[in-house]
Amino acid sequence: MANRRGRRDVLQTLDDRELLRRYRLDCAGIMFVVDLLRDAITSPTRRHNAITPETKVITTLRYLATGKMQQCSSDDLGLSQSSISRVIRQTLTALSQPNIVTQFVSFPLDARTLHTHKRAFMDIAGFPGVVGVIDGTHVRIIAPSEDEAVFVNKRNFHSINVQIVFNAACKILDIVAKWPGSTHDARMLSESGIRQLFERRYVPANCHLLGDSGYPCKPWLLTPYLQPRQGAHKTTRAVVERGIGQLKRRFHVLHGEVRLRPEKVMRIPACVLQSHLLPWTAAHTTFSHNRRLSAPPVEKRH
Repeated sequence: MANRRGRRDVLQTLDDRELLRRYRLDCAGIMFVVDLLRDAITSPTRRHNAITPETKVITTLRYLATGKMQQCSSDDLGLSQSSISRVIRQTLTALSQPNIVTQFVSFPLDARTLHTHKRAFMDIAGFPGVVGVIDGTHVRIIAPSEDEAVFVNKRNFHSINVQIVFNAACKILDIVAKWPGSTHDARMLSESGIRQLFERRYVPANCHLLGDSGYPCKPWLLTPYLQPRQGAHKTTRAVVERGIGQLKRRFHVLHGEVRLRPEKVMRIPACVLQSHLLPWTAAHTTFSHNRRLSAPPVEKRH
């Protein structure tokens, strides 16, 4: 049961700079998420001290920003630890629903948008025809009680392997977050919707993804030569490494060890993306470049 002492209204007491530092969104961004999820997370009870949608969203954002549930109780929101766990679970479930995710993440199929992506990638290093860059990144988890071995990746820790596609501006175009850590990147791709889009020709001809040597080379997926003579491929594909790095620095839950069951962890990347992709570029820019946020280092190979 939630603590009945007065709950602090951080939206009234903190300015946008402090909100960004703690929750990774300013007041407008937080209220956007609240309105997006209000129907799904409003408590049906009419009791006086029901937890508001605003408090639920703020608590969840704090968890995504820090990766620690204990930090969620440090903001004096008046919630017990059990309430915090319940609130986070409910909000993550609502935020990861397909009808919410597809509002922010979708691979473009129209010729005009794809042409724009090609031009943007061409401007990076002169590599023609590229509409996206693809890679996998591991989200560390605690050892699960079931099927533990399949979650051990090649670096010998437990994880979820997440496939992600970025455009040249580091905007996420596609994500798959359902595979245990031992799954190879090539296997994730072979089972993914993005492969279907290209091979069934929903994506027009002469549009390519760039991937590293962990992927098979295909007409629509270009991987590097073993000894490339020029660095256009590497320079262009660096966008995906930079994008993953930004994501993990902004939301530390993706960088540390997530102490949840795998099926719950699989919801987190999609939830983070909604917050990361909200239409407040000022908030994103502030977080990408403010060094005082003490971002943890990101490993070179994701």
